[in-house]
Amino acid sequence: MIAEIAETKMLLERLYAKYNRRAFVPPDPLQFVYRFTERRDVEIAGFLAAALAYGRVRQIERSLTQLFDRMNWAPHDFTMRLNGAGGARLRRFKHRFTTGDDIGDLLDLFRWVLDEYGDLESFFLRGYDEQHVTVLPALSTFCDSLCERYTAKHRGRVPPGVDYLLARPSRGSACKRLHLFLRWMVRHDEVDIGPWRSVDKAKLIVPVDVHIGRLCRILGLHDDRTISRSTAVKITEAFAMMEPTDPVKYDFALSRIGILENCTGERRPACASCELHEICSAQRNGTI
Repeated sequence: MIAEIAETKMLLERLYAKYNRRAFVPPDPLQFVYRFTERRDVEIAGFLAAALAYGRVRQIERSLTQLFDRMNWAPHDFTMRLNGAGGARLRRFKHRFTTGDDIGDLLDLFRWVLDEYGDLESFFLRGYDEQHVTVLPALSTFCDSLCERYTAKHRGRVPPGVDYLLARPSRGSACKRLHLFLRWMVRHDEVDIGPWRSVDKAKLIVPVDVHIGRLCRILGLHDDRTISRSTAVKITEAFAMMEPTDPVKYDFALSRIGILENCTGERRPACASCELHEICSAQRNGTI
């Protein structure tokens, strides 16, 4: 077992050295967050970029460009001045089933957070405890509190579109987009920008999408057929055995195989040059 962990860690370190570079970020939505230098803009832009990270890659890029255009590329100021005119600018926005009204409702909640707590990190820290093993309790408090605020203000249920943007861990979801946002905010290396300083990166959860789910199954880190919160925890715990202080370290590099190398899990000529080729072939042949 120890030998297998060591071998997998060596493989992941090679992937990290190869792919964990800013040059490989596009078309990842993180590229949009790089366009902001002020921390107050980075937080809001990061949340929006992660929240809309679903669907086809080019569609995500188009939607984020359109959204930030409507916000005059000043997300914090736009949020704090959100009014009838700002809402009207958002109203015609749509990304798949996320509407401009959904974004407006989310930003209205963020305006309340900024008025009361100053920034998103301070609001997140309300549920954060160093004794917690992961960020899941803090993330649950973060999302639940925003939904409770919406319910109290509007005296009604949170609309489905806003509920989707604030997918709550308590419901068993893998919460890929929320964990992606936290990775960007907490970690700091050549790819992740890490403006938050009070959250321990050792407590982060891997943002599991279809690519990471498939590749981690190939690596033998889980055998789930559907991706859930428990799948994300399993994968994170496996990574923590290799890198206990930074279990999300390899997420970006590993996901490049799916995103940049167009891996679909099906055998094709390009497989021969893939870093996972031997492991993947062994799985197909039933030798592991």
